[in-house]
Amino acid sequence: QVQLVESGGGLVQAGGSLRLSCAASARIFSNNVMGWYRQAPGKQRELVAVIGSGGSTTYADSVKGRFTISRENAKNTVYLQMNSLKPEDTAVYYCNLNMYLTVKYEYWGQGSQVTVSS
Repeated sequence: QVQLVESGGGLVQAGGSLRLSCAASARIFSNNVMGWYRQAPGKQRELVAVIGSGGSTTYADSVKGRFTISRENAKNTVYLQMNSLKPEDTAVYYCNLNMYLTVKYEYWGQGSQVTVSS
């Protein structure tokens, strides 16, 4: 069973930066996608950014140019560097892992609170 352990959330002023990290506790399949989703109060969970095992990335329009997703395959770890944070970025951020073999295996982290004050 894979567990995703997140770290790095917190409180920051608008315009500031935070970095989230997420480490998988066990070996993961080579065909995988890791990423970050977020959920603000009263809203649905939404994609923030994902990165494939080969390094291809996808970002939500709302974070393009401000957030950067990266990964260290040797450490089974994904990062989210968040710059120029805005109050509307306030949410619980969840790490996500999808692994593909004959079926898809999906895992979620415990969630990290990110609060951006104006």
